[in-house]
Amino acid sequence: MLNDPRSHGLWERTAPPAPQTTSLRESLSADVVIVGGGYTGLSAALHLAEAGTRVVLLEAHEIGFGGAGRNVGLINAGMWVMPDDFPKELGPHYGERLLELLGNGPALVREIIDRHAIACELERNGTLHCATDKDGLKELEERARQWQMRGAQVTLLDAAETERRIGTRAYAGSLLDSRAGTLQPLAYVRGLAHAATRAGALLLTDSAAVAHEQRGGRHVVRAAGGEVSADWVVVATDAYSKGPWAVMRQEQVHLPYFNLATAPLTDNLRKSILPGREGCWDTKEILSSFRMDQAGRLVFGSVGALRGTGTAIHKNWARRSLRRLFPQLDAVDFEAEWHGRIGMTDNALPRLHKFADKVVAFCGYNGRGIAPGTTFGKILAQHILGRITEDDLPLPFTDPKLPPLRPLKEAYYEAGAQIAHLTAERF
Repeated sequence: MLNDPRSHGLWERTAPPAPQTTSLRESLSADVVIVGGGYTGLSAALHLAEAGTRVVLLEAHEIGFGGAGRNVGLINAGMWVMPDDFPKELGPHYGERLLELLGNGPALVREIIDRHAIACELERNGTLHCATDKDGLKELEERARQWQMRGAQVTLLDAAETERRIGTRAYAGSLLDSRAGTLQPLAYVRGLAHAATRAGALLLTDSAAVAHEQRGGRHVVRAAGGEVSADWVVVATDAYSKGPWAVMRQEQVHLPYFNLATAPLTDNLRKSILPGREGCWDTKEILSSFRMDQAGRLVFGSVGALRGTGTAIHKNWARRSLRRLFPQLDAVDFEAEWHGRIGMTDNALPRLHKFADKVVAFCGYNGRGIAPGTTFGKILAQHILGRITEDDLPLPFTDPKLPPLRPLKEAYYEAGAQIAHLTAERF
């Protein structure tokens, strides 16, 4: 995409093609117009179209262009914050409801994949949150306790079992989340697009929304080549928002994140590194993540952007880190590299906005786009269809809240990641 191999990297090389689409070139009428062709927008389009709703989706670039096509591919449950923090932040009514909904998010993803036969390298063996030291292990012990109180399928593993599953002695233990898994993220979002198209949704790409107005009791969303009038608008652009709803990008601090993919490992190496193909990430403040793709490539990522001086710094750090993790990787080189941005809210929880009557949006996924995006898209569809009321939504409607010093914080995160990776002496 954008003729830039660092925009979507390995995922663009290995994903099945998206459905054929055209751009908006006329005036159209629909029941719902959706802005954004990622997990949320396409999940909403799919569930609405399956119910017989006339849906037009406008994507500024290509299907999966934003965060949906750039991430690691971990199908995580919940959010970064501890389970008990949900009711503390949102109150018991919304907190526990949102926690239960997001805890079941990976199951919804798997159900959609199975029902629509989406080829996206789905792995169902869970994820491992890995403790890098004693403090990290204490954090995981508390996280396990809070999830287990709610009946979640999570298990605290000791160092020996963690070593057996991952193939390294680097960790003091890990938290196995059996609800979770991994997939090829761009393949999944393209599969959602195919399913939505088959259900009757009209997907239009290269059709950035540039204006919104109300006319004759309907909402009108304009793009360069035409406009769509509808009763409802779903804004599903999240951290990549521009145009009429750019405030959704402005209320989030962007955290850069990169991924690097090795060449496919040999059969012997695959037996000793992630033999169960769990997805992994660690407890460090500047975290790392890694997982195996279907062809046996090790995908390794961390905070930072592959541009300017960051390109060499992060790649050299990744080579050192992988050799420390897995000494059996004699020489480490990468055949693909890419980076994107994670939209972070001030409390690391998502937001639900109503920009006008029947103009709704979820945003602020804080690095957990796959399951929450899919779930929130379905929730918005159910709300539009009248199956759930405002009182039944998992979050209250709130106004966007702009964080102070956002550009400064973003520059600090990018530079700080370079400094940390340049000076890191140990994993």
